[in-house]
Amino acid sequence: MKIISVEDNLGTPKYKQIVLSIENAITSGQLKKGDSLPSINAIKNKFSLSRDTVLMAFNELKVRGIIESVVGKGYYLKSENVEVTQKIFLLFDELNAFKEDLYNSFLKNLSGNVQVDIFFHHFSFDMFSKLINDSIGNYNYYVIMPANLRHTDKVIEKLPNDKVYILDQTHEELKQYPAIYQNFEDDIYHSLKMAVTLLNKYKKIVLVFPQKKQPQGMLIGFQKFRKSTNFQYEIIDNLEGRILQKNEAYLVLDDQDLIVLIKKMKDQKFTLGQDIGVISYNETLLKEIVEGGITTISTDFKQMGKRLAEMILNKERCLIENPNNLIIRNSI
Repeated sequence: MKIISVEDNLGTPKYKQIVLSIENAITSGQLKKGDSLPSINAIKNKFSLSRDTVLMAFNELKVRGIIESVVGKGYYLKSENVEVTQKIFLLFDELNAFKEDLYNSFLKNLSGNVQVDIFFHHFSFDMFSKLINDSIGNYNYYVIMPANLRHTDKVIEKLPNDKVYILDQTHEELKQYPAIYQNFEDDIYHSLKMAVTLLNKYKKIVLVFPQKKQPQGMLIGFQKFRKSTNFQYEIIDNLEGRILQKNEAYLVLDDQDLIVLIKKMKDQKFTLGQDIGVISYNETLLKEIVEGGITTISTDFKQMGKRLAEMILNKERCLIENPNNLIIRNSI
């Protein structure tokens, strides 16, 4: 109990005095990682405080990652890093080159004393649920990328409503949460319309659409485009076993499929941008270079990360559609 000091008439809230006492004990070396803390009841009784006052102090230290609770045993020192003032839970669907740009931009635009813990659900609802349930009460903010998973609102509603931000994809059942998102339907439709003059030299447009990972808005946008034109079209799940035909243009959403497509094109001795057209989704540095340049439809992931950081720092509660661009290169 010697590490805790709470006094009247200091002008500092009593819960904050408990927090500062524990921080001072850490920086002075009195408390080390793994040490137990006085119980809530012991502090409450010694300083004639309400249980809520002590619990408020412990919860602040908990969400900053400084202390942790062990059921049936009490609270222990988890970290000696008192510089962390806020912790953010960041849940991605998967990590790839463009998501890494988003993540790095997000970190760059946060203040230096914010800690971000990143997790991945890999399009598994069970993993999505487990990661969120395990995180409850441990973070100041929760940034969640629900991808195309269904019924995520039933899991997210367990979190404090004012602490949640939705990223990249949002759904009707999540409209009450602030979000920065892509409008996949409009982005696909308008980009293809902009490229229609170049696409006219091809007889058929093929959308490679893996159902498990890709947003339905992409499929809707593509269907809207093909109904407004006279192109022959085809929608396939993957390129396995496919024989390419001359004068086909492919809209490829997954980078692994892009690699497979280019290899098939080379094996069949087709020329990119002449015999076969390619538009890839999501801009990366590699697509500027490979095969003389791949045309891309892409949101600005660096802008998305920057704007997300601003929303959290400024406590903004709004819906923001992230900008999208068509970048035309030699592949069409």
